[in-house]
Amino acid sequence: MSHDSTAAPEAAARKLSGRRRKEIVAVLLFSGGPIFESSIPLSVFGIDRQDAGVPRYRLLVCGGEEGPLRTTGGLELTAPHGLEAISRAGTVVVPAWRSITSPPPEEALDALRRAHEEGARIVGLCTGAFVLAAAGLLDGRPATTHWMYAPTLAKRYPSVHVDPRELFVDDGDVLTSAGTAAGIDLCLHIVRTDHGNEAAGALARRLVVPPRRSGGQERYLDRSLPEEIGADPLAEVVAWALEHLHEQFDVETLAARAYMSRRTFDRRFRSLTGSAPLQWLITQRVLQAQRLLETSDYSVDEVAGRCGFRSPVALRGHFRRQLGSSPAAYRAAYRARRPQGERQTDNEPSPPPPPALHPDSPGPVPPQLRRTASATAGAMGSSASLPSEHAREAYATSRASLPGQRSSS
Repeated sequence: MSHDSTAAPEAAARKLSGRRRKEIVAVLLFSGGPIFESSIPLSVFGIDRQDAGVPRYRLLVCGGEEGPLRTTGGLELTAPHGLEAISRAGTVVVPAWRSITSPPPEEALDALRRAHEEGARIVGLCTGAFVLAAAGLLDGRPATTHWMYAPTLAKRYPSVHVDPRELFVDDGDVLTSAGTAAGIDLCLHIVRTDHGNEAAGALARRLVVPPRRSGGQERYLDRSLPEEIGADPLAEVVAWALEHLHEQFDVETLAARAYMSRRTFDRRFRSLTGSAPLQWLITQRVLQAQRLLETSDYSVDEVAGRCGFRSPVALRGHFRRQLGSSPAAYRAAYRARRPQGERQTDNEPSPPPPPALHPDSPGPVPPQLRRTASATAGAMGSSASLPSEHAREAYATSRASLPGQRSSS
């Protein structure tokens, strides 16, 4: 699944400055970046496959800082070009960033802002979205990144509309992808945008990957909590929700357990997880349904009840929207893929039933949750500032009239 902005045609029509060429792709590498993500745009745009019907791009590999650049496994790379080469590119790709907690070099951020101002298409693969966000290029725009880092991206850059469900997001002149292999999906999408379905299909065959993947990141999400949630007052509320998915409760219940109004709870929850609480709760229930469909022989009706859905119809609707198939079809496909020796036999016990439901007894609220909303907000405020915040704000203001920009409203 991808998100294509309705503003994309207008943004794509932006004129490149005279020194930039549409066929030139610059890939910006940093020390500490993972080699797999770094190699994806090099493989897609840097190899001549004209014999297979794939139009040729001209690749410029640029170091975003002084080399040599150390990567996965202790390998050291030397980029043939520096930041100055970006000035010739019609597309600039940032395949990964070494740490979601450290700021990128300001010189590289300036080069990205300048490239965007001059009409270049800017692409962030996986954690490369953090570099684009630090440059101010994602302010007011939809974007994605690896689902595990999406909450951090949403919390650190609240003006970015982070969607952890998508494999990639095309917002015209700024594009982002989810983790690792989703970078291939986005690069194929770029080739498809530039040269059509036939060229993208030919390249996909060479890479031995599907031309288009259906679905999004939902199927890969797990129940682990965001890295930064552990010390937050909402952590215990989230943990309680995960332990009681078999019960029928709503977001109002969670807000009450946090001693917050629904509005305050929604805002605080989104800042922590990058998702609205209702959407997060539905996703967790669907994930629980997946596990039961994979590991038990419960009927679909029973699975719906054990995952907190009010009816099997509700389960089927949410399941299909998130995973693209019905619960029954998902179970059949899952079992067909499993090796014969791993399939559950009739002699194997079914998973134990969940605890008995006690909807009228929500349980005691831990005393550490009894905090005021103002204290909670204060605890979160210190993580919002960035070393390059003023530069980001200045750039965002200066580009307010650029085509393809989404409004934050």
